[in-house]
Amino acid sequence: MRIGAIAAAMSAFRSSAWAQGSRGSIDIHAHWSPEPYIKLVLAAGRTTRIPGKPIDPRMYDLDQRRKWMDERGVRMNVLTLSGSMPWQWAKPDEAIQLARAVNDAAVEAHTAFPSRFIAGAAVPIRDPAATLNELNRIAGKPGIRAVGLPNSIEGRDYLFEPEYMPFLARCEELGYPLLFHPLDGEPNHYGGKERLGGPNFIYNTLGFPFESATTAAKFIFSGLLDRFPKLDVVLPHSGGCFPYIAGRIEHSIAKGAVATKLKLPVREYMRRFHYDSLAYYPETLRFMIDLLGSDRIVIGTDIFATMDVAYPNALVESLKLPAPDHERIMWRNAERLFHLG
Repeated sequence: MRIGAIAAAMSAFRSSAWAQGSRGSIDIHAHWSPEPYIKLVLAAGRTTRIPGKPIDPRMYDLDQRRKWMDERGVRMNVLTLSGSMPWQWAKPDEAIQLARAVNDAAVEAHTAFPSRFIAGAAVPIRDPAATLNELNRIAGKPGIRAVGLPNSIEGRDYLFEPEYMPFLARCEELGYPLLFHPLDGEPNHYGGKERLGGPNFIYNTLGFPFESATTAAKFIFSGLLDRFPKLDVVLPHSGGCFPYIAGRIEHSIAKGAVATKLKLPVREYMRRFHYDSLAYYPETLRFMIDLLGSDRIVIGTDIFATMDVAYPNALVESLKLPAPDHERIMWRNAERLFHLG
């Protein structure tokens, strides 16, 4: 079933199983910009909106967001900042203030609607010490169940540097999954703006998938998955291109082209990651399930951004999976990841 047919099939969703009391999905790739954060960004002379477009009120208005969720069978959002995260431009003091504003707003959102919203903590990631301090400040507060992170900053894969190891150790100790998302902005274009810049949006449609593949490969080859065996890592955009080139990586190991000696086969490392369902083609999502297992896929929508999807559950619904697989992807995997009940 192609995407147009999926959308048409979902147009009558209000009469579906959700309307009759289904548990609904848990969307782990759900962007927001709370009002206190927006005010601070604007005061710094920056913006959180897509260039040329007004900010979608559902990015900060939780009543409008809940209405949208109810109409589409989404039980819960895991709230994180979008690709416009401020860490690429914010000064050290600004970054700490911005992170605190986001995290305090997330606690308030969860407190007001505990069954609808949890969040990935924002952290001032350019400064390893400030990052750990903010994580410790907000850890254990109501609704904080993960950490939202950029894959890289201006081409720097910061998270693999020794200064960030205490932060990763603390995330593992807390049981907080890492929710990755690439950064917008020309300095962050994968391969440089000369290759992926221009008017055709390929810094996103090509660059973002390359970012996720790079992050996954570096987690494997750096040994961090072995060093932190209980750390969960969630890759956005259906894992980018990583699931589709992992066989090439494995073949390079078999051919002796890789210096790092891995403790496990590549396929086992692949299952250390979780992948959101934002694959767009049903055939692509089917491939992911067959390759990785239904226990590694979670619902993701990219709301409310350029590449979001109107019906979060539609792609999974179109596959008509056996009930156990369907339930894992819709909510059970997320319940396990975020320790929900």
